[in-house]
Amino acid sequence: MSHRPRILGQLLQEAGAVSAGVLEQALEAQNQTGLRIGETLVRMGATDEEAVSRALALQLGLAFLEAPLQPRPEAIELVRGDLARARHVVPLRVTGRTLVLAMADPLDLGAVDDLQFQTGRRVDAVVATPTAVAEALDVAYGGTLERLVASLPEELRTQVAVADELERATRSAPVVRLVDRILSEAVERRASDIHIEETGSDVRVRYRVDGVLRRALDLPAASRRAVLSRVKVMAGMDISVRRRAQDGRMALRHAEHALTLRVSTLPVNEGEKAVVRILDPEAAPRDLGGLGFSADDLARIRGLLAAQEGVLLAAGPTGSGKSTTLFAALSEVDRETQNVVTLEDPVEYRLDGANQIQVDRRAGLGFADALRAVLRQDPDVVMVGEIRDRETAEIAMAAAVTGHLVLSTIHTTDAPGAVTRLLNMGVPPFLVAGGLAGVIAQRLVRRLCPECRGHGCDSCGEGYRGRTGVFQVLTVTDALRDEITSGVKTSRLRSLAREAGMASLADDARRTVAEGLTTPHEITRVLHADRGVTLPCRVCGHAVPVGATACPSCGTHRKRVCACGSTLERGWRFCPWCVRPVAA
Repeated sequence: MSHRPRILGQLLQEAGAVSAGVLEQALEAQNQTGLRIGETLVRMGATDEEAVSRALALQLGLAFLEAPLQPRPEAIELVRGDLARARHVVPLRVTGRTLVLAMADPLDLGAVDDLQFQTGRRVDAVVATPTAVAEALDVAYGGTLERLVASLPEELRTQVAVADELERATRSAPVVRLVDRILSEAVERRASDIHIEETGSDVRVRYRVDGVLRRALDLPAASRRAVLSRVKVMAGMDISVRRRAQDGRMALRHAEHALTLRVSTLPVNEGEKAVVRILDPEAAPRDLGGLGFSADDLARIRGLLAAQEGVLLAAGPTGSGKSTTLFAALSEVDRETQNVVTLEDPVEYRLDGANQIQVDRRAGLGFADALRAVLRQDPDVVMVGEIRDRETAEIAMAAAVTGHLVLSTIHTTDAPGAVTRLLNMGVPPFLVAGGLAGVIAQRLVRRLCPECRGHGCDSCGEGYRGRTGVFQVLTVTDALRDEITSGVKTSRLRSLAREAGMASLADDARRTVAEGLTTPHEITRVLHADRGVTLPCRVCGHAVPVGATACPSCGTHRKRVCACGSTLERGWRFCPWCVRPVAA
């Protein structure tokens, strides 16, 4: 049996499906994963399922059937659904004392024996692709994750596998199919993350779709270690390490898309939790126009990009779409005549014409070190994944002052807060004033489904499909630069920015409702996130924007105001703008 993988590989090579070099790489990878050579080649993206299945049929002298498989009712009635799923076979037809069986793995003699014993008929096997078999099983017996859970072996549903059984369990067909189905269903539902986590006696799987976590299914507690270990094996992680956080990644091919899955595990009470981030490197936004900016904000941002110098920051919490905004901006930069370099952790999108660098702090290549090296490479435009510390911020600002366009992200609640954050990091005010060109603060809100307009349908489920952005754009003007240099207060900065045309996140959220993009209910979280730039009125309790002179609800004054409209601070005897004397 040991020569079979090489024979199958040679058949694929002779058919022109793989090259000799790729086959050698797959054989080396097979020694580490324990998977068969055909599955290894498919997971590497070196060939497809059909080529492997055809070669396997040729090797064994069996017929190959193309999708879709068409099982007959009498054959389906003859075989129990749980047995067909557990063995990953499809009964096609019954002829006398014979059962014709479509198998993705015709070498599974145990499956043949089980089916012959259960049906009392001799099995004639034909070969089909794993996808064709899975699709036919869904049609014949109903395709839900719950059914796959029910098809797990009894020992994985009633007891926890011991250490010497765990690795074998991760390679068992039921566990492999269950994990593959969890991943593929998450992609089909447009999920950005998969959470596999313990909840008491069970393990729940949740998908984050359009920013909201939704429960997908519950797993028996006994199957948790096998499922988590399967994910860890696929991501190149150590399954024996359970009390330490790990990170890994894997490739997943789905419907002609080559996806990257970033896996993170963390020890929790009596077990582990895994989170899988789903990234599509080919889904880079084409331009800024499709992100949901207002016409005025879009014009401001494109004006900053056209200047080709200064630091442009995208601000917001994790998951607010900051990286997507930066890549949309880079998509509008001329990458043919300019040297565009990105520093990322990890590389999320592929951008033609850009030099993309994976930052690796464990290897000594952090953002600051990588940025220094890039600036010696004659760049025109540099994208830094995130400004996390003073060193990176200072290098970015210095690069902008010397004529480079630098794009990056920062974690702040609103646009003016990004300036305060840089100053609090310890970046000199003159450097922030000279280098910073603008800040885009943003959130993501769910977009109304275009088919049902919020009523709920088969396409969306709850009335929403996809997300759009809510933005606040701050352009650093000369007046703002002067204030930043002198150590401006955040309230004064917000006031000057509003005078320069900056709206609040709440204002832009209301615009999206007025344009029919989302609902008032959906923007409440954005308004809540924007609450940090308001204070309650001492009389009526209504939210008053920071820097405002009076409550917009009851008109109660919060500050002294000159006749010219300027805010007067305590102790001033004259208004510094109109030189009027201040009344006592």
